[in-house]
Amino acid sequence: MTWLLRRGWKYAAMLGVSAFALFPVYWVAITSLKPRSEIYTRTPDLWPSDPQWHEYPRVLGEGHVGRALLNSLIVAGATTVVCLIVGAMAAYALVRFEIPFKRVLMMLVLMTQMFPLVVLVIPLFVIMRNADLLGTYAGLIVAYLAFTVPLAVWVMRGFLVGIPEDLEHAARTDGATRLGAMWRVILPLAAPGLATTAVLCFLEGWKEFMLALTFMNEETRKTLPVVIQSFVGRGDTDWGAIMAASVIYTLPVVIVFVLLRKHLMRGTTAGAVKG
Repeated sequence: MTWLLRRGWKYAAMLGVSAFALFPVYWVAITSLKPRSEIYTRTPDLWPSDPQWHEYPRVLGEGHVGRALLNSLIVAGATTVVCLIVGAMAAYALVRFEIPFKRVLMMLVLMTQMFPLVVLVIPLFVIMRNADLLGTYAGLIVAYLAFTVPLAVWVMRGFLVGIPEDLEHAARTDGATRLGAMWRVILPLAAPGLATTAVLCFLEGWKEFMLALTFMNEETRKTLPVVIQSFVGRGDTDWGAIMAASVIYTLPVVIVFVLLRKHLMRGTTAGAVKG
């Protein structure tokens, strides 16, 4: 009884907050299973009387969600890989090398996160048009790197600072090159940081809408956020299709978090106290 009085309210509060946070996800999922008549009813039900799954094959086929899902995976996946490579190498150089005006460079990297994305749309559009990259995966990936690489550099630096330099010296004494020591010693120790950076870069590339809408005009190259927005019409909104596409849109993010959850939890905590 004493334990219940001391800590029971904490668990009750956590359950309440969790229910409040997860209820929108639950509502999206069940709405995708409701027939049209139940979606527009004035007295919404917490569970459909006759669950229907026809919206999922419809949006995957007629709604081009399947192709858009593949496009988003290509763009977000490539952005994550390039961002990890460039961000890790740049962060390593800032931590290990004596670079003039290092603090100024770090502040410039941080300042890039202060600009809203809408400010970068026109300059990036002009650059991609001159480079003949509009409507291509490469153009969209390069545009995403403009705001994901600075984030990766800043996050990775917080993890690399906490790794003793003596470990790298010991590896080089045993005959490893600087690149070999970085690959075999530093990066394995920075695995939580790599996982955290990968998740952040993937999310930035996965959820981005404005640049994808501006750069991708062909129907076969549009990403999933752009395709979901197309279900919203002036006269009517296909809520069943939107909810089904939203569930599909959420699944890859859930899978990424489940696969990297252990490294991500350690990485978030470690990155917050280092640097």
